Amino acid sequence: MALGSLLTELSPDGEGRRPLIELVGRWAAEKPDAPAFTFVDYSTDPAGEHVTLSWAETDRRARATAAALRRIAAPGERAALLLPQRHEYMMTMLGAMYARVIAVPLFSPDLPGYAERLIGAYTDSEPAVIVTTRASQPHVEKFLADQDVTPPREILYADEIDLDLAGAWSGEPIDPDEVAYLQYTSGSTRRPAGVQITHANVAANARQLWAGWAPDHPRPELVSWLPLFHDMGLIAAMALPMVKGDHVVYTDPVAFLMNPMRWLELISGREWVYTAGPNFAYEYVASLADPDKLEDLDLSGLVTCLNGAEPIRPSTLETFHRAFEGAGLRRSAQAPGYGLAEATVFVCAAADAAPPKIVTVERDRLAAGQVVVAPAGAERTTSLVACGRPVGQYVAIVDPDTRVERPDGRVGEIWVHGPNVAPGYWRNSERSQETFGGTLRDPGDLPEGPWLRTGDYGVVHEGELYVTGRIKDLIIVDGRNHYPQDIELTVQEAHPAIRPDHVAAFAVDGEETERLVVIAERNRRVPLRQLDLDEVAAAVRGAVNIEHEMALHEFVLVEPGVVSRTTSGKVARAATRQRYLEGALQTTAERLAAQG
Repeated sequence: MALGSLLTELSPDGEGRRPLIELVGRWAAEKPDAPAFTFVDYSTDPAGEHVTLSWAETDRRARATAAALRRIAAPGERAALLLPQRHEYMMTMLGAMYARVIAVPLFSPDLPGYAERLIGAYTDSEPAVIVTTRASQPHVEKFLADQDVTPPREILYADEIDLDLAGAWSGEPIDPDEVAYLQYTSGSTRRPAGVQITHANVAANARQLWAGWAPDHPRPELVSWLPLFHDMGLIAAMALPMVKGDHVVYTDPVAFLMNPMRWLELISGREWVYTAGPNFAYEYVASLADPDKLEDLDLSGLVTCLNGAEPIRPSTLETFHRAFEGAGLRRSAQAPGYGLAEATVFVCAAADAAPPKIVTVERDRLAAGQVVVAPAGAERTTSLVACGRPVGQYVAIVDPDTRVERPDGRVGEIWVHGPNVAPGYWRNSERSQETFGGTLRDPGDLPEGPWLRTGDYGVVHEGELYVTGRIKDLIIVDGRNHYPQDIELTVQEAHPAIRPDHVAAFAVDGEETERLVVIAERNRRVPLRQLDLDEVAAAVRGAVNIEHEMALHEFVLVEPGVVSRTTSGKVARAATRQRYLEGALQTTAERLAAQG
């Protein structure tokens, strides 16, 4: 049975499909002095300098940006955001929405590690204008000079826009089905896919997310460090505050990575707080927590912290709670969820006033496509985390070959249907039809189509969604299915020399069947001089053989930072596999050989 319902009205005040950008003017009129966006700048002050924009100032800056953009670009043309994450970024997004110019949320070219993504997205979107800051100008000019890309018609400096232009922008009607921005997916190819997110998609998904979180406090606040060029960060920090005129406190991802405790310090002491992050972020901040230094941290007001990376690890939920329960963190505040850019971002979350639900199942039966709850103490099991139920959309588990909905307890592809689902990819009709054009056979009470085919395996169990893995990542050896995350967990627990959450398992072609390859990063906590590579390899091979009854074709220990990751922090198995086949991985064996 499919989850969810297709609500025609998610907004109690009758806003419906109204573009969220039109609400900015409403909040500017109704509560002009109320805080809207607070950026915390750690680059100028280690304690964080708070710069707050009211709703009146937000509307003024957004309108001025809209006027400046329309002097360069026409409605439907693209504006590439190549600037750091701060107020100028947010105001450019809002200004582009006002101007009906399609925003392309990217990043300053000096951000390390994402050059290929930037080139691909820029080339694919063909922007008429680049929006940056004067400080980022040298990086943008170098990018344009070094790469074989078409330069824009003009470069606009967001920090030099004349705010008096706001008076020149009278506004114009916005069709909800117009594209608001292009959300480029975390692909490893040079030309990633740009998801066309319409104004209606943004409005629907933001309201779905608020409805799923069920905030009944009159003035909830949001706290975020997530990158604004990523779907989760953009909806959490930009779209959600616009729904009800709420307040968001945000910083940039580098500030979090340099000191993850800043995230919780921004939450501390607030009365009704919502936040979100990928699985690795909760693991990261918990690993650095000092139980003896929690007296100044108050997390009792944290209502919901959405964990949006899939699959979500039960150990992460437990580790995060154990690390901060002394600061008032309630176990029920953790909300495992599921989403993807093609559905704007949010599909469902377990945001009930109860601890996250975890079910332990028989691993072999799960690999065969069936959820069977394991008896206590059973061997060869795996744990799955419930991601809750959708709001204002349908989720169905479908056999991808027959297009028939699967019964509860049976694994299939997760399909989504709702007003938050994008119309397709930018200028890629063939791939759009394949991904967004799913139709059900024998739909019954469900819509026949179109359905978003997510490419993820999942299962409905006792009325909630469980995500089991990516279809393209499934490892098939000797006719048996294996989920890579199960193998990766076995590997990282096999020896202390392996860095947790930095393991990639994938298959390569063999003569008769696929062969298993595992790439694992070295744990910096184990000194190189104490490392015995043969011992590590033997431990890994033995663990995989016992736990999964399969032979490991090759195990490669690599240096920290080598395993590829997506922009949301997930292990990028396909990209790591490609680099393995190309012989482009920096191995620890090479490092040891170089040291003599």
